[in-house]
Amino acid sequence: MRLTQWKDYTLRVLMYCAATEGREQPVTITEVAEGYGISRSHLMKIVQQLSAQGLLETTRGRGGGMRLMLPASAINIGAVVRATETDFNLVECFDPATNQCRLSSHCRLKGVLWQAMQAYLAVLDGVTLEDLMAPPAGPASAGGGAVRALLPTVALPRNGATPRRSLPVAGLSSAASEIE
Repeated sequence: MRLTQWKDYTLRVLMYCAATEGREQPVTITEVAEGYGISRSHLMKIVQQLSAQGLLETTRGRGGGMRLMLPASAINIGAVVRATETDFNLVECFDPATNQCRLSSHCRLKGVLWQAMQAYLAVLDGVTLEDLMAPPAGPASAGGGAVRALLPTVALPRNGATPRRSLPVAGLSSAASEIE
């Protein structure tokens, strides 16, 4: 039960779009690629898949980019993980076509792992994209501090690159000095 790189990047794209929801310019693939240090061509495939699934609206050309097609509160993380994962076979015996295990007929591990997988997915089913963006309750969330702590890694390019133009992010102060 681990997120593949594909699922991880898929969730990052959705979280980035949710974090920048409401700003005038749409999010670009280059912006996300620079912000996370991810291959642009890899992200293009992920964005294409998210668009085909009805989660992202994409616009080509100058001024183009991507936005969430649904409110963050309507995007279920469990559903996203199921839609982007092709293999939930934790062990060989989960797939009868390739199972060569001699213990399969009397092994209890398969049942335990199946229950663990179902519990993992059940937790994700109870989470929306909006839940991932909301600051946790407590002193750190006062004034959006938790969101500010998350978004700089989302909104600013890595490797010391200078952003082309600072774009406002909902819930984040415009003072760049607060971030660094």
